[in-house]
Amino acid sequence: MAILMAACATPGQQAGSMEIRRGVIEQITPTQIASTHHTGVGAIIGGLGGLGIGSLIGAGTGRDVAMAVGAIGGAVIGNEVQKKHDQPVAGQQIIVRLSSGVLVQITQPLSSPLNVGQRIYVEGSGESARVVPQQ
Repeated sequence: MAILMAACATPGQQAGSMEIRRGVIEQITPTQIASTHHTGVGAIIGGLGGLGIGSLIGAGTGRDVAMAVGAIGGAVIGNEVQKKHDQPVAGQQIIVRLSSGVLVQITQPLSSPLNVGQRIYVEGSGESARVVPQQ
């Protein structure tokens, strides 16, 4: 298993390590981040609930139809309920000039206070990149 994990690491990087870059904040813009934490859970739970209720109705073909209609209706209702409860999260779009001179943009939820001109670390890469202040 360790051999497979090491094979996935980028050249010059140990398996399980995180890339950390240094930089300075050039710009901070407030933004809203769509909540995708539980995407589809409402539809799944609603569909299963509708399926269970439909199975209590009738017998034979009528029961099968009631189960299908219950599952579809429950999924639609569950999805709508979830949409109403998933509110956007306050975030910030941060433009950082790395020590290499490259500009990167990172969007993250509000965390510790950050300011333009502040020296920071950029931890990780891609969707998991985060800006943290240097101590």
